[in-house]
Amino acid sequence: MSRLIYSLCLVLTAASAGAQDWPEFRGPTGQGHSDQRDLPVEWGEDRNVAWKVRVPGQGWSSPAIADGKVWLTTALMDEAGLSLRAVAFDAATGDEILNVAVFQQSDSRLLNPKNSHASPTPIVDGDRVYVHFGASGTAALSTDGHVLWTTRFPYISQHGNGGSPALYKDLLIINCDGYDQAFVVALDTATGEVRWKADRSGPFSQAYSTPLVVRVDERDQAISIGAFRTTAFDAETGEEIWHVRYDDGFSNVPRPVYGNGLVYIDTGFNDPKLMAVRVDGAGDVTDSHVEWIRTRSIPFTPSPLLVGEELYIVSDLGVISCLDAATGEVHWQERVLGNYSASPLYADGRIYFSSEEGVTTVIAPGREFQALATNTIDGWMLASIAVYEGAFFIRSHTHLYRIDS
Repeated sequence: MSRLIYSLCLVLTAASAGAQDWPEFRGPTGQGHSDQRDLPVEWGEDRNVAWKVRVPGQGWSSPAIADGKVWLTTALMDEAGLSLRAVAFDAATGDEILNVAVFQQSDSRLLNPKNSHASPTPIVDGDRVYVHFGASGTAALSTDGHVLWTTRFPYISQHGNGGSPALYKDLLIINCDGYDQAFVVALDTATGEVRWKADRSGPFSQAYSTPLVVRVDERDQAISIGAFRTTAFDAETGEEIWHVRYDDGFSNVPRPVYGNGLVYIDTGFNDPKLMAVRVDGAGDVTDSHVEWIRTRSIPFTPSPLLVGEELYIVSDLGVISCLDAATGEVHWQERVLGNYSASPLYADGRIYFSSEEGVTTVIAPGREFQALATNTIDGWMLASIAVYEGAFFIRSHTHLYRIDS
């Protein structure tokens, strides 16, 4: 009876909040924004946890949510070796609905102890779910669990899989950045066949970023961060529109964000920079379209967050910076406890930063630092928060949580 009452309450809450889907990494815009309201500010193991369920296997993919189902990928050992799987949970109750084996591999070694065999986030689109395991394979499933097609692109990644695909119309755009070869590929969502493929210019070195498609002057650009350069492709054809160079940046992880004619690019390890680049150029725009560059407290892993005229970043070591998005000027910097891999979230007029140690710091956006709450769950947390039905969905290294007000 209590579960029935709770489910009815969820229906009413979703109706009032507007149950916007969270279909991919960083949500419906791909940039970490939610239009949900009445979201919790505070939570903990004994507060505002609607349900908590164990996730089988291991993985760091973030939740993708649509039509009442929460989708994750995971990897677990079975009698045949390592099973790469798609798992779905009921968003209202936490009950496991589906657990589908997609790929099987014999090698279970982690190439980086911080990574997993199931780190890219699924994409949900209508009655289909797309899952990606880097060089181990990409697949389309029906939402009732049938594998519709699979494909693999062999390349050698030093640290395993990382970046998620981006959905554009009937194309699935994927960065494939190994140290032996590097390219961007667009797959037909109906068949998995290659519609276009763009080889990156060498030298090659690994990268793990997720493309972002933006609209510029009646043309859709697929902005793809790779080692040593970022390239904007025509999303329909794969034709290169422009590129910007950074000659000592690789192992790029953060997804770019876009606003006010600028794309914000993190250049990765070794010589980390945050670059603001105008997107109306052609060819090599390194000397003509870079609006500003910042070099202090730049994240290796968390993506930036653009809110109005301010750009927020958190370094892997826990320094939050609020920058003027137009000029790169620092409004404030504040150190918070912990290490950071998850990307920040803007929802219900607040910003949420989640540490690897399971602590989420909530702040008010603005040109002065204002902390609102500090919330802790048990376990490690590298996945980014998802929002659906007026609730947060948080993945730890062992469990999936629904956090309600």
